[in-house]
Amino acid sequence: MTVDSALRRTPLYETHLDAGAKLVPFAGWEMPVQYDGIKEEHIAVRTHAGIFDTSHMGQIEVEGPGSLSFLQRLVTNDVARMPVGGAQYSLLLDDEAGVVDDLFLYRLGHDRYLVITNAGNHDADLARFGLVARDFDVYVRDARDNYAMLAVQGPNARRIVENTLHIDLPPRMKVGARQIGRRPAIVCGTGYTGEDGVELLIVPEIAPAIWTELVDSGIVPCGLGARDTLRMEVCFHLHGNDLSTETDPISAGLGWACVESTGFIGSDRVAVMRANGTDETLAPFVIEGAGIARQGNPVMIGEEVVGEVTSGTFSPSLEKGIGMAYLRSDLAEPGTELEIDVRGKRRMASVSSKPLYRKER
Repeated sequence: MTVDSALRRTPLYETHLDAGAKLVPFAGWEMPVQYDGIKEEHIAVRTHAGIFDTSHMGQIEVEGPGSLSFLQRLVTNDVARMPVGGAQYSLLLDDEAGVVDDLFLYRLGHDRYLVITNAGNHDADLARFGLVARDFDVYVRDARDNYAMLAVQGPNARRIVENTLHIDLPPRMKVGARQIGRRPAIVCGTGYTGEDGVELLIVPEIAPAIWTELVDSGIVPCGLGARDTLRMEVCFHLHGNDLSTETDPISAGLGWACVESTGFIGSDRVAVMRANGTDETLAPFVIEGAGIARQGNPVMIGEEVVGEVTSGTFSPSLEKGIGMAYLRSDLAEPGTELEIDVRGKRRMASVSSKPLYRKER
């Protein structure tokens, strides 16, 4: 396979090659899309534990006495609600309330934060952080090369990580400093699969050894393909598909992550959208029968186009086609019957509720 030599590689590149992973270009990186198969890896995460190389994600360090005020202005959620050791999902908007990126924030100290960016947006995010930082007493540093990032997800993930690495894990939506491989690490009770688990930010040099140790303990290596099917089953957004500068938080169903009283950039427009409603709403759907929808497929009622698919896949857990689409808001209620034009063939579908996949308790 010929791959663009300009693509970046994570510290685990050789490990992926040795394991026989299929590598593909993704957001400027050469990344594993699968090892033994997307379905097998997906089911492993739902029933046991899987490990993902997420070192392509970006990191920005924010530190200084003006950190809180800076982040309140820059991102949509109320950062003041996040205690030291806490984690929070948030959005970065432009002046028109378009979604520049969706982010995870970790509060590592009183005036110290770590922000996780999407790989393809990192440089633009960093530039925006730097621009806004001029008005605050704050230091903004690019930390992308400081970390390798591993996500270990699944019902058995936490137990295996604790036993294998001999560390205590923070609870869900918490973060803590630990030692892994005798080196400093940040351990986060977060993930992108709808399963329990942790994300490990570690020194790049030790990433291959830690990955191998966890795989040898029975955790299944997984690629971006399974990561995508897993996140779609629980209706987690993907920037570039379900979010962009052409979409807004209210239409995307992310009003819960916006606190307009903090005065973030774009807050006035978000407040108007929340009060007045929006023309479109992002809604999950299930295809009735055969067929798999893909991004860009038109959504129809009769001969009228009423929306467009942003994400679509075959769900290994539900064994049917699923996805999300921006629909005319009056049609975004669960039970609404639709048709999706998949390469010229109409597929019957219906609007469903979030999440599409629910674990049996």
